[in-house]
Amino acid sequence: MAIYHIVMFKFKALLPLEEVKAACDEMLALGDKCVHPTTKAPYIKTLGGGKDNSPEGLQSGLSHCFVFKFESEEDRKYYIETDPAHREFVAGMKDKVDMVQVVDFTPGEF
Repeated sequence: MAIYHIVMFKFKALLPLEEVKAACDEMLALGDKCVHPTTKAPYIKTLGGGKDNSPEGLQSGLSHCFVFKFESEEDRKYYIETDPAHREFVAGMKDKVDMVQVVDFTPGEF
């Protein structure tokens, strides 16, 4: 069953816009860079992401949001725990963000 993986960032206030854009581009590129260890093919679907534009004011400082889709729990587990492209991305983000929030869900499970 599909799992949706939502990642939200609050970038550091003084981070140059070019670095924010580059980080966002890198996040979206994970859809192609993350390759399944057995099939050697990309295993996640990048649904999209970008800068928040909600007028509600409920973002708690989070400024960017990304949505990925995994086809299985095993794929998500590999992504989170092992995938070298994801681990490299996470390491590179540590000095760029003040906060990261992640929410995952399986459609229809309440």
